[in-house]
This record gives sequence, structure tokens and C-alpha cells, in this order.
Amino acid sequence: MTVLKTPVLKIHKFKTVALSAIAAVVILSLSACTEPSHESENATKIAVAEHTTALKPASLNIAEARLDIYYPVELTADLSSYSENQKQMLSLLIDASKIMDDLFWKQAFNQDKQTFLASIVDKKVQTFADINYGPWDRLNGDAPFLKGLEEKSKGAEFYPSDMSKEEFEAADFNDKEGLYSIVMRDANGKLVTKMYSEIYKSELTAAASLLEQAALLADDTVFANYLNMRAKALLTDDYQASDFAWMDMKNNPIDVVIGPIEVYEDQLYGYRAAFESYVLLKDMSWSEKLAKYAAYLPELQKGLPVEAKYKAQMPGTDADLNAYDVIYYAGHSNAGSKTIAINLPNDEEVQLQKGTRRLQLKNAMRAKFDHIMLPISEQLIVAQQRKHVTFDAFFGNTMFHEVAHGLGIKNLLSGEGTVRQALKEHSSALEEGKADILGLYMVRQLLDKGAITEGVLEDYYVTFMAGIFRSIRFGASSAHGKANMIRFNFFKQEGAFKRDEAGLYLVDIAKMGNAIDALSNKILVLQGDGDYAGVTDLVNTMGTIKPDLAADLQKLSDAKIPVDITFKQGKEVLGLN
Repeated sequence: MTVLKTPVLKIHKFKTVALSAIAAVVILSLSACTEPSHESENATKIAVAEHTTALKPASLNIAEARLDIYYPVELTADLSSYSENQKQMLSLLIDASKIMDDLFWKQAFNQDKQTFLASIVDKKVQTFADINYGPWDRLNGDAPFLKGLEEKSKGAEFYPSDMSKEEFEAADFNDKEGLYSIVMRDANGKLVTKMYSEIYKSELTAAASLLEQAALLADDTVFANYLNMRAKALLTDDYQASDFAWMDMKNNPIDVVIGPIEVYEDQLYGYRAAFESYVLLKDMSWSEKLAKYAAYLPELQKGLPVEAKYKAQMPGTDADLNAYDVIYYAGHSNAGSKTIAINLPNDEEVQLQKGTRRLQLKNAMRAKFDHIMLPISEQLIVAQQRKHVTFDAFFGNTMFHEVAHGLGIKNLLSGEGTVRQALKEHSSALEEGKADILGLYMVRQLLDKGAITEGVLEDYYVTFMAGIFRSIRFGASSAHGKANMIRFNFFKQEGAFKRDEAGLYLVDIAKMGNAIDALSNKILVLQGDGDYAGVTDLVNTMGTIKPDLAADLQKLSDAKIPVDITFKQGKEVLGLN
């Protein structure tokens, strides 16, 4: 087997600028989004091509400082130990990923990408639009950053723009809650669906061909089988067989996660999946260290702090944990905030039979820790606890977040469907909240068992607290941001932390443990019961940012701490043909 060398992230040093539109961020609630309250004195003008009819000549609708909230990171890797076939395979996988990128743009925004970006004269604004896949600031509640534009549709481009929830829920048509179809109107104006494989036939045919070519270059037959099955899935909208095949793939040093996967872009119902891709290199040494944790899943499920009926659905035992370095992000995974860990497949049946694979994206995680987490801790954590903000704890919390997706409830106790369907637009935020809180529960249990040997409980709790501030800055349009807003207010209610007069936070370790158990119980019951009204109440009562937290987020902006990272990536960066 080829020995892999760890990819290197080259960090471009530049002066990050204060998030001076923070007032718009900090008053966001989960139930609504607001427009920024500031704009640049010298607003940037854009010229719009005549055929981009949805846009009018507009000026910047955002403080210019906000254009610099992303820290640029170059995704590079030492590929000298890879064979020529492997390098050619990586090149093909990147080409296929670019197609996913273009398809996600279509799902997110109804304007042609190249025409829209070319219409923006100012390069910083153009880059910001490219990062956000359209004219809406994804880390500011999807507020439009160009004047003259409407707010982003909650249903993105998955539903007709003139469709109401009442119309959708009263209508009867095929694949109504489907993952892989677009809702549109027929000639008579009635709602119907059209499958992705039909709408995007030419693009998906090209992507499938690239995956089949890559399969011919694969040394690992299991990986080749997955690539061929994924290619078939792109053309048939039937992804389950390829998900099972991906679960069987254990040893290949190269991986790709590709297709319509996450439903976060559908903020109207959380039904429809968006296109994305990751091209990955496996870190063999780190992966070996993580492999032992998967065996604890059934035991941890049994010990969840909730009634037995809410933990009766045992996770599959074929799950695995691995560390990877990412060399290419595309589509949904690259829009706005960047993913640092993956837990897939999402298919409930695959999860119950096989479990999931948890991929820790180590190089992206390290970049966020160094340039965001550590600076946040300097600003908001009391001096005596800052030593407990560590990369090992950040890595562990992130990893066990992904592991925890496999715990709890997938199907309603009533037997009347899945949690995702019952909780609709709130399902993603509650699931992210569950994963975060059960991840902490798992860390505590595994430390007690001696299975985790890196660090102490204080490391994980204090690092988690710093991580809440990091994720809250993702705003109300992010499922992760929503989950953190709820958790912050719940922890405050339970006395899990104290805030001093200087705005510094001290974590109460004992009370934090009690709060973790209480919130775990609450979320698992809401999911198992499919309690949409209960989740809505949780969102409305715990989803607001209070003045103290608003001041703290302003402090991070004043300190010029970036909100997230963005990538310079691709075949040229990697030296591939």
C-alpha cells in the first residue's frame, strides 16, 4: 500500500477586518432573518448584463469590512508518493466535483454563475459572491449583500418561488417529500416533481463518465465498485446501493464523497438534497488511532440519559472512524462555512444496518483551530481556563459529534415515518444539536472508561464552550449556528457557565455535565415523538441572542477574528494535469 504524506495547508497572511455589520448578526433569531443595518460609505457599484433580468444595477448592502470574514487557506498536498494512476484518478475526481459545484449553484441561485459573477466589477465583492454561491451572506442569516435583491427563498430553487407552505401541504403529487427531485408547476399550474437525473441529465451523465474513468484506475476493487455504483446512482436517483458500497470501503487511500447529500439548503422543509463533493486523502496513522472508538457505539447507545424506548434503535456496528485531509471542496460543502467532519450516509436504513462512516477533515480542522478557535479563547475564556482549549479536544469534540449522529432515534416511535420528515425545517438544527450534546456525553463516558487517553474532561468542556462562540457566528441560516444558539441559552439557564464583568466565561464542570444530560434527554424525546410543536417552541424560546452575547460577538469582530476559512484549491494548486 502506498505510504501517504500529510497534505500541507499554506496560509496566506493578511489583515482580517472587523465584522462591523455585527449588529445584523447578533439580533438574529432562529425563526427569522434580518437585513444588515450598515452599508459602506463608498458603496461598490456593479454593472449587470442585460439578460440577468432578476438583477438591477445595485450597490453594496453590507459593511465593506464583512467582505473579509473568511481566512484564505491553500489546500495543497505532497503527492510525490502517489502513482501516476492515482494522480490521474484525483484529477478526474476533481473534474467530477466541479460539475457538482455548478449544479449546487443552480439549486441555490437562479442566475447563471459566470454571467452573475462577471457582472460584479469589484473583485472583493465578486469573491464574496463566489464564496456564498449567490448574493446572500450565508453567515449573516442569508441577508442580501447587494441592494435591490429580495431575501433568499427558504426553499432555495427546490420549489416554485410563488408556492406557499399551505399550497404544498394541501397538494397531492408524486415524490412530495423526495430527496432527489425539484417541485415545479405543470402546464396547468399544479405542483409536480421532476427528478434530478432528468433535470440535470447532461451534467450528471458527464460526472458519471468521469467516475467510471476513475474506477478503471483504482487499485482497490472495492473503491472501483463504489465509483461505478455512484456513477449509476447519479443517472437513476437511486443512491442507497452506492451508500452500502461506500460503507464497505475500508482500505483505499483516496476517497470521494459526491452527489446530492445534505438537506440544509432546503430551509423550507429539509426534504431535498443539494449537490456537493469532497476529494480526500486518508491519513493512515491518525485513522489507526481512531478505529477503536466505533466498537463502543452499542454500549454508549444503551447508556443514553433517556427512557429505554428512546434508545431501542441500535446503531449498526460496521461503522468506522478515519482521519482525512481534503484537497477539494465543491458545492454545498464549499458554500459559506466549511465542513470539518462528515458523518454519512444519511439514509436511515443504511445507518441501522451498517452504521455510518465518520471522516475527520484534519487539515481544515487545524486551520480553523489555529486562526479562529485560539483567538476566540483569548477574547472570551477566563485566563485560568484557556490552557484547556486544545487541538486534541477540538478534534475529539468534532469527531464525537459525528459519531453521535449514529446514536438516538432515526424513526419515530409511532412507526409513522422518520424524524427528518416529522420535524421538517427544524430537523437539521435539532439533529446537529443532538450530535453536539451526545458527543460531549460520549467523551465523558469514554474518559471514564479510559478509552480516551488524550487530555482531561476540562479540556473538552472548555474547548466546546469556545466552539459555541465560533459556530454561533455562522448565523441563523446555518443548522449548526441554530443548534449552538439553543445550546448556549440552555447552558446559561442550567448554570453551566458564568460570565464575569469583563465578559469572560468560566465553565462550571459539574453543572455542565448535568446540563448535557438534561439537554440530551430533551432532544431525544422530541425526536422520538416527532414533536414538531415542541421543537418549534424550543427554537422560539432558546433561539435568540441576548444583549450580553451580542456584546461578546462584537468583541470578536473588534478583534478582527475571522468567522471562517475559504480555499484556494484545484489541480493547479496540487500540480495535477
